[in-house]
Amino acid sequence: MSDMSSMSRERKKQQLRSQMITPGQDYPLSGDRREEEENNAARYNRRRRHMTLGIVAMIFLFAGIGGWFYYQRVYRYTTYETVRQIPLNEGSLVGYENFGSNVLKYTRDGVSYIDDRGQNVWTESYEMKMPLVSVNGNYAAIADQQGNTVIICNTDGKVGQATTILPITRVAVSGMGMAAVLLEDSSSSYIYFFRKDGVELKIKVRTNMSGDGYPLDLCLSEDGTQMMCSFVRLEGGTAKTRVVFYDFSEIGKNVPTRIVGGFDEAFKETVVPRVSYLKKPYSCAFGTNGPVFFSSKNLANPELIKNVSLEENSITGVFHSDEYVAVIMWNNTGEGEKRLDVFRADGSPVFTKEFTYDYVHADIDGELIFLYNDNSCKVFNMSGVEKLDAVFDFAVTKIRRGRMPNTLLVMGPHEMREIKLK
Repeated sequence: MSDMSSMSRERKKQQLRSQMITPGQDYPLSGDRREEEENNAARYNRRRRHMTLGIVAMIFLFAGIGGWFYYQRVYRYTTYETVRQIPLNEGSLVGYENFGSNVLKYTRDGVSYIDDRGQNVWTESYEMKMPLVSVNGNYAAIADQQGNTVIICNTDGKVGQATTILPITRVAVSGMGMAAVLLEDSSSSYIYFFRKDGVELKIKVRTNMSGDGYPLDLCLSEDGTQMMCSFVRLEGGTAKTRVVFYDFSEIGKNVPTRIVGGFDEAFKETVVPRVSYLKKPYSCAFGTNGPVFFSSKNLANPELIKNVSLEENSITGVFHSDEYVAVIMWNNTGEGEKRLDVFRADGSPVFTKEFTYDYVHADIDGELIFLYNDNSCKVFNMSGVEKLDAVFDFAVTKIRRGRMPNTLLVMGPHEMREIKLK
């Protein structure tokens, strides 16, 4: 009995020893604990893999952004290839205008809205000796200079037509389709207004040289409630220039002649042949001595915010988009024959670039500036980098951005080409 008890005690001691944990010594885990440890290790490995993949993806993303920035801002294209060539309807071409997301081609026989594949979205026929075109967003007005017809269109086609008694000298359209036409007789000038369907409105502005002056140009705001005009008038036998702002909304009802702003001092020694509304609330008067920028943040009191004074008689061209205004002038101090100055809509400078090139046309499309003649072009971006200097073996009338960042649409009298830059 004693031996049996002794053996039982010995077995219990061995069981206790086997359950004791000695530091530094590994012992087998139970089934549940082993499974838990394996799951933890698997989760840790997955997290590491995901983190590694995330880091790699971020590297590729930043590399892609860097490459995109380089190609858009720094890379200079050296050649091109034609990827599509589309014949256009023949006609007595007068010109092209950016319209909506595509272009208007207008002739003496009609106007066509052409998409970026060279397809006619719509065509409207007319007979005009010298068509004038004004575009504002998705609306366009085509008027017969020294004639009596105005056609109003949007991106879906013709929406209205108006007829005047006196000959037309200028036309403007709002982004809502209202049209303003400048008419004249032997003694006075008149501005008449028409709804987008061609119905005449009861708003008229009458001026003459001995009073407010002779209108040189006019433009309408996007909603058509404001109008900006430049006048030349006689004062003491001397011709003076004035820029005037009108308001046809409720704000202008209580103002005599609806004039909410008139500016003379900035234009003492300059003529203003062009005025234009830019992106809200800015507008610009293009004087012969430089652009003058205005803000209509307070519609009842437009404010002159920047007068860019350049060398007298040095300007050779001005052009603009909603976002930017550009001026080209003769350059008498630098290496280039000419100088390109670009400003934002608020008058703040963007860049200055000297160049030597005999351009005929100049356009801004998005973040690109196009200078071109009938067989070549220069393209700059808004960092002042010359992106392209190309010579074409076909006639050029208009250039604009293509569907992809490295493509351009080049239009001539009878064809459109999509070219890929390389």
